[in-house]
Amino acid sequence: MKYSFTYFKSDLFAGFIVFLVALPLCLGIALASGAPLLSAIITGIIGGIVVGMISQSHVSVSGPAAGLTAIVFTAISSLGSFEIFLTAVVLAGLFQLILGLIRAGSISNYFPSSVIEGMLTGIGIIIILKQIPHATGHTMHSGAIIISITSLLILIVCKQIPFFNQNKYLPTELIVVVASVLMNKYFISTDSVLKIQHNLLVQLPVIDHPKALFSELIHPDFNGLNNYQVWVTAFTIAAVASIETLLCLEAAEKLDPLKRYADSNRELAAQGIGNMLSGFLGGLPMSSVIVRTSANVSSGAKTKLATIIHGIFLVLALILFASLINQIPLASLAAILIMIGFKLANPSIFIQMWKSGKYQFIPFIVTLLGVVFTDLLIGVTMGTVVSAVFRRHLNV
Repeated sequence: MKYSFTYFKSDLFAGFIVFLVALPLCLGIALASGAPLLSAIITGIIGGIVVGMISQSHVSVSGPAAGLTAIVFTAISSLGSFEIFLTAVVLAGLFQLILGLIRAGSISNYFPSSVIEGMLTGIGIIIILKQIPHATGHTMHSGAIIISITSLLILIVCKQIPFFNQNKYLPTELIVVVASVLMNKYFISTDSVLKIQHNLLVQLPVIDHPKALFSELIHPDFNGLNNYQVWVTAFTIAAVASIETLLCLEAAEKLDPLKRYADSNRELAAQGIGNMLSGFLGGLPMSSVIVRTSANVSSGAKTKLATIIHGIFLVLALILFASLINQIPLASLAAILIMIGFKLANPSIFIQMWKSGKYQFIPFIVTLLGVVFTDLLIGVTMGTVVSAVFRRHLNV
């Protein structure tokens, strides 16, 4: 990889800012997925370093995606073990690699926009519903409720204040995490009934030596290859992760001030390799992620080195600052995810789809209800069929 050190300073700064955004998001997505918190950090590291090296995109950033949480949560429960789920992640990566090699980079064009919007909105609703127990401390813990409400208020208010909303040096998610830690420290110092105990805080393994990290890794149980549900899960992950990646890649190209373009087939192959490695090392499935990508661009990233640097910072945080990270209340991460869910399921989307007419709105609603009340693959299939029937009707 050729690199001009003219851009090193801006890439280093952007990589650090993306790391500050990615860390709480990684933890929150693992929480929403019902997976070990370490698994999402592993995904972020691989998405940053490995995919960053292989991808042709100069500014897109990969990592665990909020859009995959519903699939992951359901799959871990239905497959019976996290190790068997990891087999599905490896398979999903293999499917993506094959898609890249057969040049299927235009796959997202075959899904109607109404179905994609319905899928994302349904995922947003599921994220919100799944985070309510964590936001309330499971047993209606008063301290957790106060922290989650305060975190939501910070997220809402900061988005309305230009100093915070436009400040690339101070991610709002970082403000939320720091504020929640300080609040709980105050509760503990005053021996308040509001203090949040260990079981409601982040629990990452404390790594006292780099080699100790390898002993914490979980590996896939390939006996799961005999289970057809593993193959269905892998196909679902590969399809959704690929669509998310291609949509994000398109958005990244529009955001890039230098207007550079990347080969979508190469991107699918890079994501496939990343997911295979992530699954093998105990990580969650990944895709290119718009939140981190937009933070990368707005922070002045010039090349893919910024993405790689953000992954290196995640490694350093895991090895050097796990004890500090373990002071973060889960309630604050739940609040961050609730806001992400709200952005995906914003009421304005319903209004927009309604104004688009019944041939857009009905497939949107069918997809949304299918995703929320059955599963993602069934919901997308239902919406696609309804949309195809409408298109045929219009063509008659």
